[in-house]
Amino acid sequence: MSLPKKLLDKLIAKNITVSTAESCTGGLLAYSFIKNKNSSKIFIGGYITYSNEMKIKELKISKISLRKYGAVSYQIAEEMIQELYQKNKTKICISTTGIAGPSGSSKNKPVGLIYIGIRMNKKDIVIKKNFKGTRIQIQRKCVNFIFKYLNNLI
Repeated sequence: MSLPKKLLDKLIAKNITVSTAESCTGGLLAYSFIKNKNSSKIFIGGYITYSNEMKIKELKISKISLRKYGAVSYQIAEEMIQELYQKNKTKICISTTGIAGPSGSSKNKPVGLIYIGIRMNKKDIVIKKNFKGTRIQIQRKCVNFIFKYLNNLI
């Protein structure tokens, strides 16, 4: 049984709802849930807020935070899960923001840098990861990391 299916079964058994706000993973995280049958029992929905404009419009992310820290930051990953919770009230809220490449990097923010926000039990966790590989490999590694992390938490 795949890890997403195993996690989904655990979430269903415990009636734990999930929603997502994705930037660098572009919907891959949401798809990893909904490709499995019965996912509608716990997966409420997701947002792909790839641009800063969408982050502001859909998630009410602060323009000041975006200017001060940049979209790829601890602070934005945290704001994304907090605003996602305000919109959906799911028991688990997950955000991803990062640089999947092949371009868009800087000295301080290399390709593969991703911040993952997880809100669970009214506690916010932000994890900074540096994944290596091609764009799709980085995106898949991020999603796999999230599923492993959640599987260990639940």
